[in-house]
Amino acid sequence: MRLTIRDVQKMKDTREPIVMLTAYDAPSARLAEAAGVPTLLVGDSLGMVIQGHDSTVKVRLEHMIYHCEIVSRVTQHPLVVGDLPFMTYKVSTQQALTNAARLMQEGGVSAIKLEGGEWLAPTIERIVASGIPVMGHIGLTPQSVNQFGGFRVQGREIESAYQLVKDALAIEMAGAFGVVLELVPAPVAQYISSLLRIPTIGIGAGGGCDGQVQVYHDLLVLAGEFLPKHAKQYINVGELIRAALAHYAADVKEHQFPDASHSFALKDEILTELRNRVESTLRVFPRKVAAE
Repeated sequence: MRLTIRDVQKMKDTREPIVMLTAYDAPSARLAEAAGVPTLLVGDSLGMVIQGHDSTVKVRLEHMIYHCEIVSRVTQHPLVVGDLPFMTYKVSTQQALTNAARLMQEGGVSAIKLEGGEWLAPTIERIVASGIPVMGHIGLTPQSVNQFGGFRVQGREIESAYQLVKDALAIEMAGAFGVVLELVPAPVAQYISSLLRIPTIGIGAGGGCDGQVQVYHDLLVLAGEFLPKHAKQYINVGELIRAALAHYAADVKEHQFPDASHSFALKDEILTELRNRVESTLRVFPRKVAAE
């Protein structure tokens, strides 16, 4: 049975740390579920780690629906949350509601996530009132990276920290079941977590949040050499894969692969009959000899 937002709230209430991990395809989703990860985020971070863009801005709703549908279909137990991508919910409340419904119906997710604070509260309230669970996202909001001038920590000054608190409270009052705090100073994130009744999920926000989310490819070092400060390297799968592929290429070049154990045999009499038939055919329909 799939986890629900009530189960996530219970984790907050009982102080059980909430583990969340991104998943974008069948292998990552299956492995995360097998590892016991209770909540999965199909994040628009796929624009960077899967599609190769330098930000999430170029991710389209169709991309998110496609990846959400895969993750939802191959898992049975985790709560699956899907991101609404850039400019699919900011034009109007109606636009947000329509696209959130598509992500639920076509993508099969159990909840959607939106980036934005106090100003987005009316939209969150309308979506929640329509029966769609919403997770908020404040602090560094990657869809606004061009406005921020890069991936920068948010809330280091009093005014910006105060705004983060107001954003978090507004999101809670609008009916969201949780909120992601990204690249926020640890003391600010811990303070917000103590104020809210709903769970906070940190990424680069210290250990005082109710849970943590990380990008699958960062933890396994699959997205390249760059590793964000907030990500811990648990294993360098990227290097293991590179070495394995180099070994494969060398085997092919040196005629070491495929060998008999990786090939399919044929009875000698069938091969002999095949050759006889081909030779008979060639005598009737001789091949043209290329001009010297």
